[in-house]
Amino acid sequence: QFTEEKLGQAEKTELDAHLENLLSKAECTKLWTEKIMKQTEVLLQPNPNARIEEFVYEKLDRKAPSRMNNPELLGQYMIDAGNEFGPGTAYGNALIKCGETQKRIGTADRELIQTSAINFLTPLRNFIEGDYKTITKERKLLQNKRLDLDAAKTRLKKAKVAEARAASEQEVRITQSEFDRQAEITRLLLEGISSTHAHHLRCLNDFVEAQMTYYAQCYQYMLDLQKQLGSFPSTFLSNNNQSSSTPVQSVSTPSVLASASTSLPSKSIVTSGISELKASSGNRKARVLYDYDAANSSELSLLADEVRVFY
Repeated sequence: QFTEEKLGQAEKTELDAHLENLLSKAECTKLWTEKIMKQTEVLLQPNPNARIEEFVYEKLDRKAPSRMNNPELLGQYMIDAGNEFGPGTAYGNALIKCGETQKRIGTADRELIQTSAINFLTPLRNFIEGDYKTITKERKLLQNKRLDLDAAKTRLKKAKVAEARAASEQEVRITQSEFDRQAEITRLLLEGISSTHAHHLRCLNDFVEAQMTYYAQCYQYMLDLQKQLGSFPSTFLSNNNQSSSTPVQSVSTPSVLASASTSLPSKSIVTSGISELKASSGNRKARVLYDYDAANSSELSLLADEVRVFY
């Protein structure tokens, strides 16, 4: 019967429009649920190897080994570097503080993944692996019942003897009843897609709330870190805000300290980084305490421990 239908040699009983719409809605739901689920997994775990490992452990019903995530790993490197450079130094202290913040962000990231997996990914996966598989199974049964019905109708048309015709009519009535019953079962399952959408909407709200909590935590962590770094002496702060500094070459006054304070911005590393060493024959010498990168072509780049002579 199926082959003859494909060849256009047999008639086919069409499903009613409502049932066809429900089937189309179910297929659409399954397609986009899979895409959203897979991309959410990519968002939460960008490393494909880690995702494969988690999938394998899940199939083996074993717990995946705990490993540091990227923020935690970066944080640990920063803390180790800070301890190596010396917690008493400005850079070492800043690295330690940044590392601790990165590890807090890593912990928040773990909580986001765990919460999203339970409240969002699991319900979506349950639909794909549970409800939709049941729908697919009942849909295949409906297809088989329809083929049985159409085959019985074909035999009825070909029946010539009255006795054979009566038997064919009885077969058509039975297959029609079975087909109608299966169509009703399939319709009831498909109408549950609307409830699935409502459930997934609640899960989506949970996912958004988990993200909101995560980003709020990260923002607060970084805000606290910025305040801690802002408490460091201006000597160690960035000079990215320089925009209108006077060229270093303009220093011509006998007093190096006076000229430095007037020719460089207050936040400049050079301002507090140059100290007077000695004066001889009317010239002034100064040693640079910290590196300074010129902000534009009118300034000089300086290196730590470099001695400059001002005439």
